[in-house]
Amino acid sequence: MATAAPQHQTFDILVAGAGASGLIAAIALARAGHSVALVGKTPGPLPGRTVALFEGSLRHLDDLGLREPLEEISAIVKGIRIIDDTSSLFRPPPALFTSDEIGLDAFGLNVPNDDIVEMLSNVVGGMREITRIEAFVGSYDFRDDGVTAFLDDGRQIACAVVVAGDGRHSPARKAAKIEIKEWSYPQTAITGILRHRRAHDDITTEFHTRHGPFTFVPMPSTAEAPRRSSLVWLMPPAEAKRRLALKPRELAAEIEDQSHYRYGAIEIEGKLGAFPMAGMRTLKVSGPRLMLVGEACHVFPPLGAQGLNLGIRDSSDAALALDGVDLTNAKAIETAVAEYEKSRRADIDIRTRGVDILNRTLLADFLPVDFLRGVGLAAVTAIGPLRRAILREGVEPTLARTLANFAAGSKN
Repeated sequence: MATAAPQHQTFDILVAGAGASGLIAAIALARAGHSVALVGKTPGPLPGRTVALFEGSLRHLDDLGLREPLEEISAIVKGIRIIDDTSSLFRPPPALFTSDEIGLDAFGLNVPNDDIVEMLSNVVGGMREITRIEAFVGSYDFRDDGVTAFLDDGRQIACAVVVAGDGRHSPARKAAKIEIKEWSYPQTAITGILRHRRAHDDITTEFHTRHGPFTFVPMPSTAEAPRRSSLVWLMPPAEAKRRLALKPRELAAEIEDQSHYRYGAIEIEGKLGAFPMAGMRTLKVSGPRLMLVGEACHVFPPLGAQGLNLGIRDSSDAALALDGVDLTNAKAIETAVAEYEKSRRADIDIRTRGVDILNRTLLADFLPVDFLRGVGLAAVTAIGPLRRAILREGVEPTLARTLANFAAGSKN
């Protein structure tokens, strides 16, 4: 069980950050036999925020014994419907992709962000290999022979390796002087939970509008609300400000109109969330005795549900790179960190650039761009082998690892 830590303590690995990425990384590393200090305060509530986890991520979570408790708080997603709602001259017809096309019962699960953090925190609390420390890291001392983390409550933690899932403003990344590239979009996302009259049929529906995606994702039913979905709606900041000031029934009417009444009458459940759209990627995902995971090394808009799925692959590869490594051997740690860098770089670059390009094509009111986007979606819809290949890559990516292995082989 997690216990209070003394002023000075030593662990194999320090995991920084107590959000979903940090919690999963801590569990994966502890399952691999390492002693882990999980340092970070429980994140505050994120109204209306959910995460869609694809089958590839779920298989990794299953290996960690996390799938069954996750399924209890999630809704299944069996299909993805894409509707071009840009009013373009080259607008393709709606496209529906279903999991049975690639031999799966479902593409994945959708779960409220607060619920998955609570579930993972409960698992961590029952693992004696993990010491949970409710504090923030104030500074780090990365040395050739180890790392010391100085916490904001005066405690010091010594470790061999830091795995940092401490968010887009990562103190660990800054301490290691890892450079980043940042950008922003003229968009704000409104998030919320909706109750609606018509069934979602376990299908995510993503309307591509000129201001960005407007997306409904299935949510678990309740006794009071058997038909629920999470909403992610991207729009200009001024429109977000206006809509957030509306009364719930007024905003629900605008959501009904924007969705072309596909879901019938809509009621807003609970509080709404809102956050500006931005992107960030690091020029490296590692440093001496440091591995970055989750939003510490990549941030992008909520298109295609890539965020936490990418973070889970970060955590999986970090645990794999450190599996069986002698953490008293500086050379062995250096090799493991280099292996992690190689395994993650291509995957993160492909996903970050892909989401950025897709989002910008929606924002660009330019006929040639509309034509290319429309032709691309029509081709994916019509060409069976291409359609299935893209679905498989989206659910369980292999392209990035293939490219990384090819690049490594070319250097030998």
